[in-house]
Amino acid sequence: MRRSLLTVGGAVAAAGCVVGLLYLGPAEDPHPVPAAPQAAAPQAGSAPAATAGLAVATARRRTQRAPDDPTAWSGLARAEAEEARVTLDASRLDAADEALRRSLALQKTDNYAAVTGQGVVANARHAFAEGRDFGLRATRMAPDRADGYAVLADAQIQLGDYPAARAAVQRLLDIAPAGAAYSRAAYDLETNGRPKDAAIALQRAVDSASTADERAFAQARLGELAWAQGAVDRAERHFRLAADAVPGYAYAEAGLARVLAVRGERSKALGMYRELTGRAPLPQFLAEAVELGGSSSSSSGGSVRSEKAALDAEVRLLRASGGAVDPHLALYVADHGDPDVAVELMRGEWKRARSVIVADALGWALHRAGHDAEAVGYARKAARTGWGNALFRYHRGAIEHALGLPEGDRHLREALALNPDFSPYHAPLARRLLKPTRERHATDTKTT
Repeated sequence: MRRSLLTVGGAVAAAGCVVGLLYLGPAEDPHPVPAAPQAAAPQAGSAPAATAGLAVATARRRTQRAPDDPTAWSGLARAEAEEARVTLDASRLDAADEALRRSLALQKTDNYAAVTGQGVVANARHAFAEGRDFGLRATRMAPDRADGYAVLADAQIQLGDYPAARAAVQRLLDIAPAGAAYSRAAYDLETNGRPKDAAIALQRAVDSASTADERAFAQARLGELAWAQGAVDRAERHFRLAADAVPGYAYAEAGLARVLAVRGERSKALGMYRELTGRAPLPQFLAEAVELGGSSSSSSGGSVRSEKAALDAEVRLLRASGGAVDPHLALYVADHGDPDVAVELMRGEWKRARSVIVADALGWALHRAGHDAEAVGYARKAARTGWGNALFRYHRGAIEHALGLPEGDRHLREALALNPDFSPYHAPLARRLLKPTRERHATDTKTT
């Protein structure tokens, strides 16, 4: 039976779904698709890291036994890229590149594994136009093999070509209806405002998971989906299942820290973030810690100086070296650093990727830098798929509010209705903007 993205629904047993959290999502058979690793410390000692390390060692031995076998070198590249995804150590991508060069030197034409491997590495580096080209080459080379469609879908999503991404995921579902296809289907469905169908797809990804890492990924995504709808208890349940599947799973721990924070246990939440960012200093986790610490009325607010320092160092490094910009980092700069720098970073990223996530971050950076008339255009681009994303709605509402547009308050209310705890820093600001002007003025006078 052909699984259709368009017919996913509660009663559809064989529904397809989409989405892909590319930078996190499981990849094609037999290994998950590498995410987009950031410069971060390896999660030494974790089960997925150990498994990925063992796979690399096995693949290296295979190349030693058969140094003239192009497939062996492509296999090593895949293992290196997977290790990069699991450990969040982007330096492993250089090793993947080297293995791919060896494979292509041995077989210059019809080397499907090497072409898809190049696409995986390009996507992981946020070189999405290159990733799309490799994906197209692979799907033309072998229209009935799945890996090329996974590469193509991931690239098209980040480039903002959602119809093309959906077509690639649909083909992936037709060829290989397993975790990689379901997780990408879920992303597509969520992005297009269909969270219930996305949850069905992710549950299928859980049910079809062949490894603990795949199960943890899908459970963590279910947790994020529940969190986005303000369902804290349900989110916690999925985050705990992800942590049970893979102890120390970074995205599960970040989710559980957020749950602790909304339940009033901010000190514990900050402690959890501190442990997490010590081994996985991704901009998302660091920025969440900073905003939680900064929103606290206790002395814990001053305890996030190291997290701020780490983020500021990443910004300096990025401006010096160039390269892909993590929107989480740009949003941190917009709110807690120099908004003009955030605009500079996101204008550069907009040339590489035109996803709704990049549009939202650029719009917010422009707003924070005082360019509201231009900002609102990007905020509307971010809304074009209908994603029920509270942060997007808040950003758009705040920009429209600054411009005096009547729809601003409606979008602010929608953000809080989607998830009243969407951000410890911005949710209170959204409520403050919704206060009548006179009441807000009285509050300002009282606090000064």
